[in-house]
Amino acid sequence: MKYVLALLPVCFVTAAVASAAEDIRVLPALQGDQAPGALLEVYLKQQAYAAIERRKGAFDKLKSQAECRTWQQARREFFLQQLGGLPERTPLNARVVGRLKGEGYRLEKLMFESRPDFHVTANLYLPVTPAPWPAVIVPCGHSHDGKMSGGHQRLCSLLARHGMAAMCYDPIGQGERYQMLDLTRERTAFEDAPHVPVPHPNVRCLCTDEHTTIGLSSMLLGSNVAQYRIWDGMRAIDYLQSRKDILADKIGCAGNSGGGTLTAYLMALDDRIVAAAPTCYLTSFRRLIDTAGPQDAEQNIHGQLEFGLDEADYLTMRAPRPTLICAGTRDATFDISGTWEVFREAKRFYSRLGHAERVEMHEADAPHGLGIQQREAIARWMHRWLLGADKPIHEVQPLPDPLTDEQARLLNKGDWTPQELQCTPSGQVLLMEGERSVFQINAEIAAQLKMNRADAWKQRSTDEKRQLVRETIGVSLSSSSANGKAASAPPIEIVGSIPRDGYVIQKVVLTPVPGLRLPALAFVPQAPRGVATLYLHGTSMQADAAPGGRIETLVKQGQIVLAAELSGIGETETGHGKNVWGRVHFGQDIQEVFLAYLLGRSYVGMRAADVACWASVLKNFQTTADKPHELHLVAIGEAAIPALHAAALDRDGFRTVALHGMLRSWEELVGATASHNQAVNVQHGALLHYDLPDLIELAGVAKVRVVNPVNPLGK
Repeated sequence: MKYVLALLPVCFVTAAVASAAEDIRVLPALQGDQAPGALLEVYLKQQAYAAIERRKGAFDKLKSQAECRTWQQARREFFLQQLGGLPERTPLNARVVGRLKGEGYRLEKLMFESRPDFHVTANLYLPVTPAPWPAVIVPCGHSHDGKMSGGHQRLCSLLARHGMAAMCYDPIGQGERYQMLDLTRERTAFEDAPHVPVPHPNVRCLCTDEHTTIGLSSMLLGSNVAQYRIWDGMRAIDYLQSRKDILADKIGCAGNSGGGTLTAYLMALDDRIVAAAPTCYLTSFRRLIDTAGPQDAEQNIHGQLEFGLDEADYLTMRAPRPTLICAGTRDATFDISGTWEVFREAKRFYSRLGHAERVEMHEADAPHGLGIQQREAIARWMHRWLLGADKPIHEVQPLPDPLTDEQARLLNKGDWTPQELQCTPSGQVLLMEGERSVFQINAEIAAQLKMNRADAWKQRSTDEKRQLVRETIGVSLSSSSANGKAASAPPIEIVGSIPRDGYVIQKVVLTPVPGLRLPALAFVPQAPRGVATLYLHGTSMQADAAPGGRIETLVKQGQIVLAAELSGIGETETGHGKNVWGRVHFGQDIQEVFLAYLLGRSYVGMRAADVACWASVLKNFQTTADKPHELHLVAIGEAAIPALHAAALDRDGFRTVALHGMLRSWEELVGATASHNQAVNVQHGALLHYDLPDLIELAGVAKVRVVNPVNPLGK
């Protein structure tokens, strides 16, 4: 492709300063999908839709049982790989720490170690009928009090009163297992949600915020916070199977919302789960993307859409084991029409394997949640497949119809207070002596990875290092092609200009890929001296563009300065007008970050490609091909890590590189118990291969300056 811009005439004025009213916006303020702030979101959605259609085409071609088994195996292997595998089994060191007696059941409070010095707190509801019994594990949904919430209590006691043991355990970031305690102060409510009481005075973050903070830490290691959640569930089954009063071959799993996510994951990966009932979670990714959007970190598996792993595959992976999809017609998060799509695909797959009756769907006329209709459906399903008898099970008989809000509240109220169900002495495992947090475990893994990769990095040639980085971020970056000739520049156009004293600002639009436009301001002096700076601010191209600012200082020295924006920065920043979860901690573009993640991409990789495109444009901007500019690079804030990647992958592209406000290392982020707006800076699996200091070496230590580096909080 050739430049739309060649050698355009430049007009200069002698006014002392430009008008304060000058408009330096570049992209037109269009509406809908063409609005600048929607371009990146729409682009990513189109990429996701295409991947979903490819999977659908492949799924529709499945005809034989052998083809179905191949489909299952490929997805299982991919799923485990993207989780970073699973840890080794270590002693559970389980102990019962208390007992309670309920009406028609009894309860044991217990703790076990899913990993060394990493405790899981759980309540085990036991029938009063003679043992042994089948057992159901109940992963918690996003209730801040975890296993102690009323809905979980009600489901577990219902199961126990009908002859099945039920074990509800706290996930990390909930109940007694918060991983980000603040011991310097006590709270009564969450700062981000003042109407929500905290389950413990030292808890500081909403559970979804904890999960995603842990998720960013885990992603850098090539893992996922879901690995911790899944492993806790698998070790819960280990514990149940170790008991003589539990039937080891009659294990079920049922959870709601986030617990529905974990039920889906566990039932797909653990063959010991005979019967499963994921509740208020399963929907198609197409409907999720079009409605609520990607959710917190454990609900997004790296590259799963690109690979062809949709939510229906959590059922196909376990087929033909019995599975009941529970859903709510009025679920505002997980769209019911998408749930029906998942069910139809699963039914077809189970039919091909000869067991269509083993997958069913229960649709309650209810909102999102573990309400009484869902609880009764789960109990009946488990009774059918674990006890071999199909019978109606009612929690309340007769059930008021219709339910008032007060009646529904009372029906969801548990038998026990949080204090009565508490397993730890102080209410939090992290307050126990010797307890390790997720961040400590991840930091230990990161330290080991650093040792492991050091020799391997040294032994690689420069070209091999660059190839490894390219493969990690998923793009090919260089302003030069493989044969050493200049790479073709992407198309640009000039859409306006603004005269200033001694120079002119030209408004530039770059189209790096079809459907995506990026803006820039080219500051062109009256007498350019062959030197140009690519100026990338992580907030906006306008940040330092005012008269008398940093950019003008360079221009007055005869430099052409291209103040350019990268995808999702400035005019193309996403998330405007949306009530996005987690935006306070992770940025308003968090859902687009995770949408890219589902496609196997990262903002780091996409933006590094943008840097390379802008460098290619600037090299021959307002000059001839035989007299390219000497390029310098300045990157600030969010733009710094992508710029460092681009500089490392094209060592001769820039004479100097100045990185302002960049993290010192990704390893520092792994162990941080708090971070701010770092989702855009995370690259899945990067620490398996390299860290940011390795990129500085690759770019050239002598020419790279890191100015005012920041910690994970951006300070």
